[in-house]
Amino acid sequence: MLVSINPQPQRPAWLRAPAPSGDNYHELKKLVRGLNLHTVCESAACPNVGECWNHRTATFMILGNVCTRRCGFCAVQKGPPMTVDYDEPRRVAEAVVALGLKYAVVTSVNRDDRKDGGAELFAMTIEAIRERVPGCKVEVLTPDFQGSHAAMDMVMNARPDVLNHNIETVPRLYRQVRLGARYERSLDMLAHAKKTRPSVPTKSGLMLGLGETGDEVRQVMRDLRAHQVDILTLGQYLRPSLKHLPIIRYIPLEEFAEFKRFGYELGFSHVESGPLVRSSYHAGDAL
Repeated sequence: MLVSINPQPQRPAWLRAPAPSGDNYHELKKLVRGLNLHTVCESAACPNVGECWNHRTATFMILGNVCTRRCGFCAVQKGPPMTVDYDEPRRVAEAVVALGLKYAVVTSVNRDDRKDGGAELFAMTIEAIRERVPGCKVEVLTPDFQGSHAAMDMVMNARPDVLNHNIETVPRLYRQVRLGARYERSLDMLAHAKKTRPSVPTKSGLMLGLGETGDEVRQVMRDLRAHQVDILTLGQYLRPSLKHLPIIRYIPLEEFAEFKRFGYELGFSHVESGPLVRSSYHAGDAL
């Protein structure tokens, strides 16, 4: 666990997200509850939940809302995993129909209790959405499946429109930030996804402000491009609670802009870089 020697930096005045409110927000919340679904928007305390839900977009989180890993940055509940609900893909598709989505994002908790890491449910969810809304594009944000190429093949064979797997931080900070994950394993899974379906864009993202240096971030960006990742997201880490990792630094807007410029120089097809950017923020814009 990272220990902050100095007091937490003061939050910049410009770093503000709209409060969750509005008719669409409350309608979507009712829909999610009625279908007994989870969203990463709520479970991970995303700062953009108000904006996204008012635009009738959400990131569905399958395989329950309890994660088998204990990453120091994440607000998702940790503990013994929930029973797999094989009706969940159908209900996610129902929500996509009700929202009239043209672009759906599906993620999950880590399910290290399962041999396939939950890949089967990802494939079933993609297929269920395609069956109900044939024109809807589907982006999946997967865990690392503990490095199982067979699990990744299962997801890619369902033909998602975008395969997203977040690298999250720089290698030096992995033991503090991504417990149970390995940097090289995540890069390998992204490369394998691209090898399996070369036409499917791959995507990854980092949180900034955990103590990484600019040179370390740029090296991760180079590594991602070397592994043929197409789309990149960069956002400010925001501490969900005092039990989570401290914010070491707020990244100035100018640095986010510089990382974006550097990303395009490296050859990423699309880069989202800013304080409130998250992996599924404006996801459809990348295509």
